Amino acid sequence: MKKAPLYSRSRAPARAPDDALPEAAPAVVTRRARLKAVLVRHERRLWAGGVLLLLAAALALNFGRAPAKPPLTIEQIDAAVRQSIDDKPLPSPVTRAYETILPSVVRVVGLMTEGDDGSDADEKTGDKGGDKKDDKKFHGPVERGVGTGVVIIDNGTILTNLHVINGAKRIKVTFMDGTESDAVVQGTQPENDLAVLRAKTIPDDLEAATLRSTADLAPGDQVLAVGFPFGIGPSASSGIVSGLKREFRSPEGQQQLTNLIQFDAAANPGNSGGPLVTMDGEVVGIVTAILNPSRQRTFIGIGFAVPIENAASAVGMPPF
Repeated sequence: MKKAPLYSRSRAPARAPDDALPEAAPAVVTRRARLKAVLVRHERRLWAGGVLLLLAAALALNFGRAPAKPPLTIEQIDAAVRQSIDDKPLPSPVTRAYETILPSVVRVVGLMTEGDDGSDADEKTGDKGGDKKDDKKFHGPVERGVGTGVVIIDNGTILTNLHVINGAKRIKVTFMDGTESDAVVQGTQPENDLAVLRAKTIPDDLEAATLRSTADLAPGDQVLAVGFPFGIGPSASSGIVSGLKREFRSPEGQQQLTNLIQFDAAANPGNSGGPLVTMDGEVVGIVTAILNPSRQRTFIGIGFAVPIENAASAVGMPPF
């Protein structure tokens, strides 16, 4: 006999919405709880790892980059300069001036025959030995005087003092490279004791001196005299400008020189005709005389030079 189905009298529970999914909640809660527990349990290790990662990133960013050096202090710079000077001292201004003018300085010698007083020398040229015929007559040459000159044009034009070569039968000049040459007088300026020479043979690389106006020259300015005192040289002596527009009368009273530069750089016989230069190595005068009340031909601290403006006019060069 077929049994009828039995039905429960209680109502079925209401169905929850699809998006609530109550059956999944326990699993989610469980995973979060576990993660939190892991974080709490390993908190220190995680912080340490994070710090290490940051350090590694910083090192990677700066890899190959040179570390920045701190700026030098004044004391460090001063010490470095002192050490550099100790290792290789800088030349003094006098040394630089000497090296600048030296290639233009020449030794000037007036020659004559033994026993000759030079009275028959050609006053215009000062040269009796320029050709072969005269050379045969020129026996037993002796030095009448030794002085200095300075090259002012690189074709061999030289300035010197007139009294250095006056009365000589032959004039010989020696350049700084050792080249020797006869020279002839191109012109004279007796009122300033100046003579212009022209060498017959010159070095290939002859350098002319730079001339400088005396307009801004003042007492106290440092100067250098270069020449062949008593034939020794080239010799350098430094000093200062002692005065301007000075006058000088030769011991014999034969000549009065005016508008001279007075200086205290040592000068002696043989310095005559040499350059008086600034610390830039530029010529401001031609050494021409020394003063000694005892009439001894030695230096006592007072020397005179003809301003270069006068010397340049003797050559026919334009004024500054």
